[in-house]
Amino acid sequence: MTTFTVHTLDSAPMAARPLLEATRREWGFLPNLHAVLAESPPTLEGYRDLFALVQRSSFTPVEQQVLYLAVSVHHRCTYCVAGHTYLARAARADEAVIAALRAGTPIPSPRLQALRAFAERVVQERGFAGDAATEAFLAAGFSRAQVLEVVLVIATKTISNYVNHLTHTPAEAFMADPALGWQPASAEVAA
Repeated sequence: MTTFTVHTLDSAPMAARPLLEATRREWGFLPNLHAVLAESPPTLEGYRDLFALVQRSSFTPVEQQVLYLAVSVHHRCTYCVAGHTYLARAARADEAVIAALRAGTPIPSPRLQALRAFAERVVQERGFAGDAATEAFLAAGFSRAQVLEVVLVIATKTISNYVNHLTHTPAEAFMADPALGWQPASAEVAA
């Protein structure tokens, strides 16, 4: 297995250090994902910038977490499912919503289920979701801008999900909570 360094502020490439310092200030700690991404300062910067843009989107914090979890479950990323389960709880998402996302079962909220279904369709079809899926999303009360913002979330999570698969990013201690111990439905376990 190829190993990647989980960088510290001292071991990271010079160009990544200010980005890691900013992350530590913003989050209160240095997530292992960011520490791994530091190997490539442009990739770390791109991920940080996209994540910040999602926070500025028109989606509520709960809707953002629904999207992040939907994409991460679809990509079978155990690291991001654990992390976004934690963040969904911090955003005060209903436990039934979180459980449904993790289990692949329908979300009890029709609006959040429409959001999840559209995001999954866009990911699964690589953007060729079709007019019917887009119209159903709009009919659920979402906007045309939010159609595009779903793509922004997918781009953000694709970076982190794929990086975690390739680098086997180790989970943080807070992810050891047994309630966060999600595994993909597939026999193949992704990092």
